Amino acid sequence: MIKDITFGQYYPGKSLLHRMDPRMKLVLTFFLIVVLFVSKNFFALCLVSLITLIASLLSSVPQKMMLKSIKPVLIILLFTAALNIFYTKGGATYLEWGKLVITEKGVNTAIFTIIRIVTLVVLSSLLTYTTTPTMLTDGLERLLSPLKILHIKVDTLAMMMTLALRFIPTLIEEIERIMNAQKARGADLETGNLIERAKALIPIFVPLMVSSFRRAYELAFAMTCRCYTGGDGRTRMKQMKLSLRDFICLFVCLAVLAGVILLNIKFGSIFEV
Repeated sequence: MIKDITFGQYYPGKSLLHRMDPRMKLVLTFFLIVVLFVSKNFFALCLVSLITLIASLLSSVPQKMMLKSIKPVLIILLFTAALNIFYTKGGATYLEWGKLVITEKGVNTAIFTIIRIVTLVVLSSLLTYTTTPTMLTDGLERLLSPLKILHIKVDTLAMMMTLALRFIPTLIEEIERIMNAQKARGADLETGNLIERAKALIPIFVPLMVSSFRRAYELAFAMTCRCYTGGDGRTRMKQMKLSLRDFICLFVCLAVLAGVILLNIKFGSIFEV
C-alpha cells in the first residue's frame, strides 16, 4: 500500500497541462475544488468529474499512475460510504435489519460522496504530476506576493510548502526500506487485530522520525552552504508568462462554474429532505 502512494511526484511530459503557467494551474485547481464542493446534485458533479477526466487524459499521465493515487484512499472511501449508507435516512427503504436501515437517500449520498472524493484526489494529483517542484515554488511565491505588504516571508512559506510535497515520495521510500528491514529481522507487520498491527508500527515510526530530522538538517545545511537567502534579489532561470492556452482553460473553468450553478438551480440538491 505504501509504495502505491504517488502523490507529490512529478511525471515529465510536454502535454497542455505541463506547458501551462504554474500560477494558472494553482488557481484553477483551487477553483475547481471549490466548484466541486458547490455541486449539489449528480448532474453538476458529473460535469466537474467529466472536466477532470478530460484534463487527466490531456495530461499524458498514465492512467495506471492515476489509479495508484486513488488506491491509498480506498479505506476512507469505504468508511465514508458505510457511514452514509447506514446512517442517512430518507426515500425508499431497500433493506432493514434491526437498527441498520439502507435507504434510497443513503445509497445516493454514499455514491455522491465517493465520486466527489475521487475527483478531488485526481484534481490534486494532476497539479503535482504536471508541475515541477521548482515551478510550484515560483508559482506559489508569485501568487502570495501581495502578503509581503504584511511583512510575511512569502518566499519561505512557498519553499516550505513545496519541500513538503517534494519529500512525500522520499518519505514513502524510507518507510518501505524500514519496513523491509524490520521484516528481515522477523517483525510481523501484517497479521493480528487492528491494535496489534498498530503496535507493530511503533518500531517503524522511531527510525522514520530520526531519518526525517537528519534529512531536514542536511537540506538546511546544503541550502546554507549555497547561500540561499530566499526571494530577495533571487533570479529565475525560467520566467513565467501567461499565454492563450491559460486563458482558454480559465474560460472553460468559468463555463463549468456557470453550468454547475444552472444545474443546481434546475435539479436542486440530493441532500434536501
